[in-house]
Amino acid sequence: MNSPLKLEKPQRWDTPFDERMDDRAVNELLQIDPFASMDEQAFGTNVPLRGLLKNDCRITNYQDGEIVIREGDYGNSAFLILSGELLVSLDSLPANILGRATPKKKNFFQTLAQGWTNSKHSEVRNYSDQNSDCRISNAEDRARIFIQDVPRVITADRSETLQTGEFFGELAALTRSPRTATVVSKGNARVLEVRWQGLRDLMKRDSALKNHIDQIYREFSLKSHLRETDLLQSLSEDQIEKIAAETCLETFGNFDWQVQFKAAQKKDIRQRIHDEPVIAERGEYPNGLILIRNGFCRLSRPYGNGHQTISYLGKGETFGFRELAHNWQTGQQRNWSLSLRAVGYVDILRIPTFAVEQFVFPNIPSSKLPALLPAAGTISARSSDQQKKKRRGSPVNSDLLEFLMDHRFINGTQAMMIDMNRCTRCDDCVRACASTHDNNPRFVRQGKQHDNFMIAGACMHCVDPVCMIGCPTGAIGRDQNTGYVTINDNTCIGCSTCANSCPYQNIRMVNVRDSKGNPMVDTHSGEPIAKATKCDLCSDQQGGPACQRACPHDALYRIDLSDSEQLEKWFG
Repeated sequence: MNSPLKLEKPQRWDTPFDERMDDRAVNELLQIDPFASMDEQAFGTNVPLRGLLKNDCRITNYQDGEIVIREGDYGNSAFLILSGELLVSLDSLPANILGRATPKKKNFFQTLAQGWTNSKHSEVRNYSDQNSDCRISNAEDRARIFIQDVPRVITADRSETLQTGEFFGELAALTRSPRTATVVSKGNARVLEVRWQGLRDLMKRDSALKNHIDQIYREFSLKSHLRETDLLQSLSEDQIEKIAAETCLETFGNFDWQVQFKAAQKKDIRQRIHDEPVIAERGEYPNGLILIRNGFCRLSRPYGNGHQTISYLGKGETFGFRELAHNWQTGQQRNWSLSLRAVGYVDILRIPTFAVEQFVFPNIPSSKLPALLPAAGTISARSSDQQKKKRRGSPVNSDLLEFLMDHRFINGTQAMMIDMNRCTRCDDCVRACASTHDNNPRFVRQGKQHDNFMIAGACMHCVDPVCMIGCPTGAIGRDQNTGYVTINDNTCIGCSTCANSCPYQNIRMVNVRDSKGNPMVDTHSGEPIAKATKCDLCSDQQGGPACQRACPHDALYRIDLSDSEQLEKWFG
């Protein structure tokens, strides 16, 4: 009998953020704030402060005009300026300057002609014409984007300067939201970057950094968020101030949810739901109004030995308002009627019950107050009857919702839905896609299926596009006009970061060719040049997605699975 192979268990810091970080750099950081004021004893031996700084940080030297962060990027790190100055552009810069794609639609004749002018070879590229206000460099083993002629692109009156010692980018890193501005180096600058795992632990184990970040959010963003919430729009500035002072900021779940996504799919559905962090538990005291800032939540209730999905909530939606309103109007004490669980990473605001009763209910129109809850003991029966009706007459039932939640298809704003009862497998959709994309279709007519509906393997242009995280050149980004996630072929360096991050395997790496069909290879390594490809919703076509237009049986359509109204339309 063979002896078992003994291996060391993977550790958190097996892969440091930057292998060049050494003890000398760590000692330098410990001499400056906020690290100088931190108590090393508070971090313990498992995650020591020195270990965090050495393994979760990196120091980068930026040159004049180099982009540090781009507006619209989904960042996963924060920055501290060690020396030098950075410019914050107050204007939205053109996509080509940021290294992103600038979609141009073909005219009618170009669209008509592509049927016979396309190359007979797949994935042909022509890089002879590349005009841009940005340039790419691979200095220090990483891709860099530089803005050429910074004073022309970013004028002094439309920018702000960040000085040595300033901390920025933490809100986007912790709340999984896109960067709100582009930051560029003004001359040479030395900047510390802290990846989100280290940022999280620095905040958890010492209050100095957490207090700093919370203060920034409360000062600049919290009140704006509250004002934009529909339920609170009629409140005065003074009332918003008082609510903001009582509001708690909370996060649940795993920031890098896509990492565990595949493993979770192998578990039983009951175990998967059980493993989801509980934000509010059915039957417990309603301790506040919950506003969802980022992510998705599952609404569920006990059902047999597990849980039944009732619905899901996303960014901008609220939970608990009906129970709180009922208790305030009647003087009764009704607890949560449903459970709220985090699916992936969720960021919420919790307004305590007393603050809602004191500042919200007395100051909003009665029309905004929901109907009273049914008598105690009738909710389950009523809900059960409604669910049975849905099962008999409408495809929008708990089975469909759980299918969408379990595979996280609710993340998709442009999912490719195919009605398999209407689909004849003629592949006209595939051929149409290939004819508009270098003779290589950008999707696979296969995927997860529920009843007669299938979600095909095509980019869904997600609400939470984790494929953007880590792209070194910003080649993958969201178009500001359409919201589509696109890839700039000219600035894609073939690193596969986006393809590896996509939880749905909807991004593929392909080897590119010249017009004669010869493979393009790297000058230095001699290896084939690969590019990331995916569905771009035919952004350069006048009529929209070619696949949908080519379907002779109307079996294929695009649907926003994060929109409950669209779900009702298609499945109701």
